[in-house]
Amino acid sequence: MNKFDFFHNLGIKYPLIQGGMAWVSDSSLAAAVSNAGGLGIIAAGNAPPAFVKEEIRLAKKLTAMPFGINIMLLSEFAEEIAELVCEENIKVITTGAGSPGKYIKRWKDHGITVIPVVPSVALARRMEKEGADAVIAEGGESGGHVGELTTMALLPQVVDAVRLPVIAAGGIGDGRGIAAAFMLGASGVQMGTRFVVSKECTVHQNYKDRVIKAKDTDTVVTGRTTGHPVRVLRNKLTRQFEDLERNCASAEKYEELRIGALRKAVKDGDIDYGLVMAGQIAGLMKEEQPCREIIEELFIQAKSCLRDEGTVLLSQLDKLN
Repeated sequence: MNKFDFFHNLGIKYPLIQGGMAWVSDSSLAAAVSNAGGLGIIAAGNAPPAFVKEEIRLAKKLTAMPFGINIMLLSEFAEEIAELVCEENIKVITTGAGSPGKYIKRWKDHGITVIPVVPSVALARRMEKEGADAVIAEGGESGGHVGELTTMALLPQVVDAVRLPVIAAGGIGDGRGIAAAFMLGASGVQMGTRFVVSKECTVHQNYKDRVIKAKDTDTVVTGRTTGHPVRVLRNKLTRQFEDLERNCASAEKYEELRIGALRKAVKDGDIDYGLVMAGQIAGLMKEEQPCREIIEELFIQAKSCLRDEGTVLLSQLDKLN
């Protein structure tokens, strides 16, 4: 079986999923990624069903290619969105923030491909038993809600633990990262931060500029003491979060600062007191590009790494014997 058959069977040219980022991954971005040969994703986040339904309808006008919906299972609207995707004949669902087990049979009965995000081997195995079609092994380098394991440690362990296709996520921003993921056993990759700085992404320009200017050490994980760690770019808001952690503040205090902070960054462009979610790979982002250019560039570089660098390394390794 070809490693990339999973994506080909979905009608997708490249083994690439655009990450489901709340307030960021809308119909404009999802359609552009799908039109460029990847799998675009609309993030439901905490949005009400009416909003998600409108985004789905807009995406259908912008692309004839498959696209998916990311459902955050902690959302108060998760049950309603779970039904909406069946009504709208969505082809692919990715999930985060929990287990979608209670929805999987319903989705599969509607012909939906189910791909949960997993931060551990245990959850990957559970998803396989419950009928998932693939899993996204996401390391803590990613932006937004994160787990503890790094992608390089998590990915090969998940690949060895399940028979499902495994998609790598977290810390992948160029073709070298894609090539490395394939060598660790991945059948594809998911990327979020790289698409934040795409031309078709509708986030505020201040947000994009902050990601482009980011250095390698500019991200920080907030909320570890609350049980909901989130990776974002450092700013005045993150310093307030750090003060709360040092003072062992209550979860309510965190919630007061957090509510509306992501929208403030994405829509209003407040990069001082908004949550500017981005992965550790942000330091590689140097310019704003169209989605098609990004994707073509990614896979040209990945093929070059696997073909040219791989040949050189094999030759050098042979000389060690």
